[in-house]
Amino acid sequence: MSAAVDRLMRFRMQNNALKTKASTQSGLMVSGGGFQGKTETVCDCAAAFEDFLRDLHQELNPDAVAGTRDLHAPVAYVQTPVTAKPKSVCEAILDFFGAPIARGATLPQLCRLVRASLRDHGTRVLILDDVTRLKMHREADQDALDLMRGLMSMNVTLVLVGVGIRQSGLLTGGHYDAASGQWRFLPRKDGKSYFNDEAGTQTDRRFDLIDLDPFRYDTPPGIAAWTNHLAGLEDCLRLFHAEPGMLTTGDMPEYLFRRTQGVVGLLERLIEDGCAAAIDNGTEKLTVSLLDDIGIDLRDAPGRDPQAGEIPEVPPPSRPSPASKRGRNTVFDDRGPASSSSAS
Repeated sequence: MSAAVDRLMRFRMQNNALKTKASTQSGLMVSGGGFQGKTETVCDCAAAFEDFLRDLHQELNPDAVAGTRDLHAPVAYVQTPVTAKPKSVCEAILDFFGAPIARGATLPQLCRLVRASLRDHGTRVLILDDVTRLKMHREADQDALDLMRGLMSMNVTLVLVGVGIRQSGLLTGGHYDAASGQWRFLPRKDGKSYFNDEAGTQTDRRFDLIDLDPFRYDTPPGIAAWTNHLAGLEDCLRLFHAEPGMLTTGDMPEYLFRRTQGVVGLLERLIEDGCAAAIDNGTEKLTVSLLDDIGIDLRDAPGRDPQAGEIPEVPPPSRPSPASKRGRNTVFDDRGPASSSSAS
């Protein structure tokens, strides 16, 4: 799943960055559940793109404005404010660049500062995380989304990241073009412009939407992918009594999937807390019995907005009863557990 996001995002950023004509850049939306690894995946890909762009131009900004050569920032990352308004979105972007904001600045003034900061820093990619904090029944949030779309006219690849974008209402103002596989956002039909007239005259604004799904455990390829991921985690652990196959053999792969439902953030939290417990009690290895005493508590997760779906439901730690214990090759589907032979 991460590879699919990485591939599409890498192509989009590089194609937009190498364009020589002025045009509205196509954007990208990355959707998925809470703790699914969206931010980490997007930031890793953006960091690789920044290295590519810096190598391409020998660490220099090819369009540098006098006095700004040391301010090169090809990629900007901004977290959408919990209560987003056009002004607060502008302020969040300017805060990334450390730009001074005059007290009492008007929205047009803030928009000009945003344009100047993106231009002066040579920014080619703007990542807006937690975009589904915008609620489309609020007029201020609609205006904030209009502002974000307007940023696409600034020679910047806009990457929007959020939980459940398809169900959030963010796509209400657009339609899906099956031929291109993109979402198109036409100019507003009420005659009103966006936050500036230039953005309001664009013919359309395009986004590709890609989902970052959790791991699955209902097909042999899905089980293999999950096991390979566990093997990668296992290689990173430095417990003194860790054994080969500690996370990948026996009942452990299925147990870890049941505890996390294939959500990488929950898996990371469970393994981290389990390692801390194993070090504390001196066992220095992970077992099902040890992990069964570890609860995953996300209620106080910092920087997360539960109302935006950023905190997923956590399966209980209790083990299944002996009567319902499944074999090693048990797989899951939407109707419940099934044996691999019946699933095939």
